[in-house]
Amino acid sequence: MAEAERIIGTPDTPDDGGEETTEAAPGVSGAEQRRTGAERRPGRGRRIAVLFAVAAFAYALDLVSKMIVVAKLEHHAPIEVIGDWLEFHAIRNPGAAFGFGGAFTIIFTVIAAAVIVVIFRLARKLYSFPWAVALGLLLGGALGNLTDRIFRAPGVFEGQVVDFIAPKGFAVFNLADSAIVCGGILIVLLSFRGLDPDGTVHKD
Repeated sequence: MAEAERIIGTPDTPDDGGEETTEAAPGVSGAEQRRTGAERRPGRGRRIAVLFAVAAFAYALDLVSKMIVVAKLEHHAPIEVIGDWLEFHAIRNPGAAFGFGGAFTIIFTVIAAAVIVVIFRLARKLYSFPWAVALGLLLGGALGNLTDRIFRAPGVFEGQVVDFIAPKGFAVFNLADSAIVCGGILIVLLSFRGLDPDGTVHKD
């Protein structure tokens, strides 16, 4: 987790091409100057609102879709959406996204919880809109599958995730998995562009 924060996280204060330098005012400590500079910088509140709005939307969409699948599709024949290329087929998955690691349910539960904690910590230094969207997708997806792990059978922290999107020749997955993958891809693209969560752009 610490390594992820080191790679993703950046200093709370902005910079002009790398670092922001200010001359110390007489009688004002360095800590007070940093705090004052952070308070002057606009936008973090809006970015955090975007993060949680995206997370709430992804989580709600995943939760509602799973409720419908359990009520209408589970224990029934698959529904063809695009011929046999795409079906809705309800299954219970004890493993990670796309059915991997079925024997490590508790470990994946702990990982999901750790991801959520890291995202909440990164929100303190969030000034980038694209990063807010990416982290919101990750948070919503992680919460969606973690809810299954906690509340579904066979027990707390061992619950099986409801999957239902079944492309031909591919693993069955759900909307939470899709949100996690989209968020991860967006983070990779932002990292390649040199954009940090605090809005700093690296041009090297």
